[in-house]
Amino acid sequence: MDKKITFVGLISLAVVALAIALNMFFFKPASFRGTAYADPLVLAPDFTLKEANGGDFQLQANHGKIVLLFFGYTYCPDVCPTTLAELKVVMEKLNGQADKVQVVFVSVDPGRDTSEEMQKYTERFFPSFIGLSGSEEELAPIWDDYGVFREVVERTSETNYIINHTARVTLIDQNGNMRLSYGFQTPPEDIAHDIEILLNQ
Repeated sequence: MDKKITFVGLISLAVVALAIALNMFFFKPASFRGTAYADPLVLAPDFTLKEANGGDFQLQANHGKIVLLFFGYTYCPDVCPTTLAELKVVMEKLNGQADKVQVVFVSVDPGRDTSEEMQKYTERFFPSFIGLSGSEEELAPIWDDYGVFREVVERTSETNYIINHTARVTLIDQNGNMRLSYGFQTPPEDIAHDIEILLNQ
């Protein structure tokens, strides 16, 4: 009788262990597709810039939303329009949750970009996108805080030049933490996938 009880007990334990293993294998928590910032999470550096309408944009005021932050310029021949077009696709993939995400496009070209020009440019891609600029004195600390590289090249005049610049999108989560980043031409479905994970947490 004791042997029978022991045998049944061992079988029960084996069934439980198998169930746990199958659950871990088939129901693993979803993982991010972007490059994650290391723990412990740190707050994204705050900044304030004038918007096209004359009001102040403050990054911290967007707590509660996911912010997709990208640096570029309106004269960019390839990287910036491509990235903004892909972020438009991201917004379209969010199935009614796009209002919980804010795309912010900050200039690396204060010599030619005004906030008004940046806003007009970004709105062509998606109406809720925000475009920001400022003086070099205002923008340089922001570039430094976010590790943005910029270099003026192929200058033929004071107003005709190309700027090489960092081409990564930074995802700042609802709590204002630096959470994920995405290299140039990351598939929009990967970014939307990560946003949906964060929105459902």
